[in-house]
Amino acid sequence: MFFDLISRNSRRSRKENGLFFASLLISVIAFYIILSLSQQDVIKFLMKMESDAISRLLRMIPLFYGMTLLILFFLIYFASKYQLERRRHEFGVYLMLGMRRSRLFFLLLGEDIRNSAFVLAIGLPAAVLLSELISLVTARLTGLGIIGHRLNISLTAILWTAIGFALIKLAAFMILSGRIAGEEIGSLLTEAPDGTKKQLPSAVYALALLAGAALLAAAYTMAICGFSWNNVAHMGITLLSGFLGTLLFFFGLRSFLGLLAGRAGREKKLHTFTFRQLQENVIHRSHALAISSLLILAALCCFGTGVAVALVYGDSEQHVLDYTFPCPDNPSVIREQLSAAGFSDTFGNLFEMKVGHIIPAEENTPRFSMDAVLKALEGLPESEGRDVLLNNFSDGYTPRLIALSGYNQLLAAAGLPEITLSGNEAAVYMDTDFTGNNRLVLFNGILDGRPEIRIAGEAFWLTGNVNTTNLVVDRSITLALALIVPDEVFERMTDGNYAVYLNAVLSPDRLKGQSLLGAVSETNDRLTRTGIPYESYLQNIGRQLFYVVSVSYITIYLAIIFLIVANTVLGVQFLTQQQKNRRRYKTLIRLGAPCETLCCSAAKQIRWFFGIPVAVAAVSSLFGVRSLLSGLLPSRSQPYISSLMWLSLAMILLLLIVEYIYMAAVKKLSCRYLLTLMVPEREA
Repeated sequence: MFFDLISRNSRRSRKENGLFFASLLISVIAFYIILSLSQQDVIKFLMKMESDAISRLLRMIPLFYGMTLLILFFLIYFASKYQLERRRHEFGVYLMLGMRRSRLFFLLLGEDIRNSAFVLAIGLPAAVLLSELISLVTARLTGLGIIGHRLNISLTAILWTAIGFALIKLAAFMILSGRIAGEEIGSLLTEAPDGTKKQLPSAVYALALLAGAALLAAAYTMAICGFSWNNVAHMGITLLSGFLGTLLFFFGLRSFLGLLAGRAGREKKLHTFTFRQLQENVIHRSHALAISSLLILAALCCFGTGVAVALVYGDSEQHVLDYTFPCPDNPSVIREQLSAAGFSDTFGNLFEMKVGHIIPAEENTPRFSMDAVLKALEGLPESEGRDVLLNNFSDGYTPRLIALSGYNQLLAAAGLPEITLSGNEAAVYMDTDFTGNNRLVLFNGILDGRPEIRIAGEAFWLTGNVNTTNLVVDRSITLALALIVPDEVFERMTDGNYAVYLNAVLSPDRLKGQSLLGAVSETNDRLTRTGIPYESYLQNIGRQLFYVVSVSYITIYLAIIFLIVANTVLGVQFLTQQQKNRRRYKTLIRLGAPCETLCCSAAKQIRWFFGIPVAVAAVSSLFGVRSLLSGLLPSRSQPYISSLMWLSLAMILLLLIVEYIYMAAVKKLSCRYLLTLMVPEREA
């Protein structure tokens, strides 16, 4: 009988609190996915090349796990508190009918264990399947391929997911159920009203609303203008301003809702009742609404910024070369070694990239001067890009020289037009790390005037646009400025003393039937066995994949957790408050209000109750994402922030659709509860 009661109560609890249990289910899935990160195919691949970085990332996972456990503990605590408060009368009846307090405690413990086991029994298998799906999708998108994939079930992740979830559930239960089981029967049978809130004059709430809006505007301004990123103190001021502004805004919101309740439109059914209910909810839950709005803001910023940053790092490098072989001696030696090792058909294109220093024929001859370029830069309007260029090139900077023939072969491999130079012309090369803050546009504008430079005392004229295609595969050579000159000029100006790199591109036949990363990985294994020194595309793509994976997984994980907590708090609070106000709804029913009208009123309350925190978070996220992109992206990506904002906006809209789904679920639960109130009560 006792266990049957536990079973019935458990089923009823899951049915009445479906939103809360769905949130717990998603949390279990998120826990497993983040804890089993080391089993993802892309992580295993990265461990071969970026083992130190991946190890540091994996060491951070317990930190995120512990932080989210703490956040979810408070969610479970408050949600369970609302549920137990709603059942106070039921517990009083149990005690009045003779149930011992210890037995009531074990009844609640049994219900909690059964519900937790139910969540884990569904959540863990779903988490394993979803984790495998994510592993397959990421492997496919990154080009790793899915042919060699094997099912990976992390027993450690399952164990820690179950332990963490059980611990926070048990901790919340021990605090709440012990308090309930220790109360007197009379207090349990008597409905406990919300604590009376001391009302302040309306002007105080209006001033709080205006002060909150002003603090939020100040936080937005500091975030956009870059003030926040000057130092830690400025960032703290910005965050504090935004936090206090949000609290004050929601504290003063009751004055705005009071105006809505009294405005024209009373002819609408239950208009005044709807907004008075909203006003009461805000009075009793203003801090919770503010915290929920901040959590939604954090979710929107994590998701919007994370996707944009991952995209930047994923597309930061143009893939042209597959291999670079350093040539300390004659390049023909490397060619012979490759041929002897059976690589004749592996590479479709092998060409030399020559880079050297300027060596004047006479000792007293200046190696390089670019007075015309510096004068043109000084004549430009003041800007950060101009100042950086002047700082880089003013103090006797001497660029490297690049042989034209090798660079033209690189451009041909990239599918770009080749450079044509006469004997006294030179083209400019700059690494992409030095082209941010509009510097590329500024320098191209100067090149339009064909400025004169002097190399080892000889006059040359700069022509064309700045070239940025990387010289070698692994970006080990990063040059702020280099000059591409004809081969005969290169030999003469370097006096035959230069470094040679043998660049290689895999042949199309080598790529048939497998992905690029698979082909490069196999070729790496073969090259390693030969002992030939090399750098491959995998080193470069490994760094990019690390940034993409780390940013994507962590930000999406945090966004999901924040979104779950915020929406569950809002949903549980509204539904609990609605059930506490059931006598008001029954009074309206006795006065003749139809169910459709009550459901319409509840739906409007839900739209406002969810809509206000979500709207504040959505507006704040536009400024938050803009500030995060400005502070986190490298300088070369700063000109593209406006375009990335559109992508971030799309991600924010995607999460807002999730918000709409949450609202629809709460509306359905609310309407279902109101339908139960329509059943006539039996006369005593």
